[in-house]
Amino acid sequence: MINKNWYSCGLNFECIGCGNCCAGPDEGYIWITKPEIEFLAEHLEINIEAVKQKYLKRFGLRYSIKENKSTKDCIFLTAAKGGCRGCAVYPVRPNQCRTWPFWDTNLSGADAWNIAATRCPGINRGRFYVFEEIEAIRKQKQWWKAKKI
Repeated sequence: MINKNWYSCGLNFECIGCGNCCAGPDEGYIWITKPEIEFLAEHLEINIEAVKQKYLKRFGLRYSIKENKSTKDCIFLTAAKGGCRGCAVYPVRPNQCRTWPFWDTNLSGADAWNIAATRCPGINRGRFYVFEEIEAIRKQKQWWKAKKI
């Protein structure tokens, strides 16, 4: 359950390109919806079945992007200049990626937010987001229909 009162005055976040949100050491899920799979296929210029076979794993009715078996990093996480890391499919990255760090788990309380900040150096610095912006990002489900984040 989210206690919205603690962040009602807003929060700071600015992505610094470290890639920690896309990296291990633990295995996780990078959920991707049917429309996002279609966007990914178009972006990669391959058919949907090839995307599913090469880049996704199925869990019941849902799909998750595969991770590197040894590092547990997203398979689309790439090395970039200056020690930064990037996303090879950034323009069509899933909603889960677009809404970081404004996830319910991170917003459940100030302690959870600050624990997330130990892995993400962009939390608690940079751009200031007012409560309404945080909520819009947190509740976003179909980024392709929403304003650019």
